[in-house]
Amino acid sequence: MNESLEKIKTWPKAVQDYVNELKLEMRRVTWPNRKQVESTTAVVIFTVFAFAAYFQLVDTVLSKTVSRITQVFTK
Repeated sequence: MNESLEKIKTWPKAVQDYVNELKLEMRRVTWPNRKQVESTTAVVIFTVFAFAAYFQLVDTVLSKTVSRITQVFTK
C-alpha cells in the first residue's frame, strides 16, 4: 500500500516532466509548408482512386469467372 501511495505522490511531477518534454520536442518538429501538404494530399487522393479502380477491376473479373465456373458445374 505504501508503494501505491508513493506513485500517487510522484504522479504530478511525472506529468509535468512529460508535458515539458513534449513541448521541447514539438519545438524541434519541422512542419511541412502548404505546398508540400497540397502535393502529398493530391498524391494520396490519386493513389486511393487508382487502388479503388484496380480492385473494382479485379473484383469484376473474379466475379465473372466464379459465375462462369458455377454455371458450368450446375448444368
